Amino acid sequence: WPRGARWVGGILVLWLTWLALCQSKNMGVNYLLSVLALVWVADVAAYFGGRAFGRRKLASNISPGKSWEGAIGGLFGVFLIAFGWMHFEQIYQWPGASFFMQMTQHGFFLWALSLIFLTTMSVVGDLVESLVKRSAGVKDSSRLLPGHGGVLDRLDALLPALPIAMMLLHWPKF
Repeated sequence: WPRGARWVGGILVLWLTWLALCQSKNMGVNYLLSVLALVWVADVAAYFGGRAFGRRKLASNISPGKSWEGAIGGLFGVFLIAFGWMHFEQIYQWPGASFFMQMTQHGFFLWALSLIFLTTMSVVGDLVESLVKRSAGVKDSSRLLPGHGGVLDRLDALLPALPIAMMLLHWPKF
C-alpha cells in the first residue's frame, strides 16, 4: 500500500480506538474494564492454550507461534471470564454494567456471537500488527518493552476490539 494510505489507515484506527476508549470510560469503569479484560484474557488464554495443545499453525507466515488450538483456548477463556464477571457483578452490585451484562439485553445468541466476534477480532488485531512488523523487517515495534514485541504488542488486540465493542453495544435489539 502507498505510504500515505498506510498513514491515513493507521491514524484512523488509532482515532476510532481513542473515541471508543473515551466513550467506554464515560459508560463506566466496569464497562471499560470488562472490554479490556476480555482482550487480555483472550491473549493470555490463547498463549497458554497454544503452549499446551498447539499443533496446527494459525498463520505461520505472519506469526509462527500462533495456533488454532491457542485461538480456541482464548475463546474458552473469554467465555469463562464473561460468566464469572457477570456472576460477581450480580453478587456485589458493581456500579455500572459491564460489556458482558449489557450484551445480555440482546439475547443469548447475540451475546455469545459478540464474544466470539470480539475474540476473533482481537486475534486479527494481533496478526495485523505482526504483519506490519514483518513487512517493516523488525521484531519489536519499539524498544520501550524489550522482549514483549514493543508497545504495539500490548495494544494491538485492543485496536479493533474497543470500537467493535461499542458498535455491538448499540446494535439493534431483537
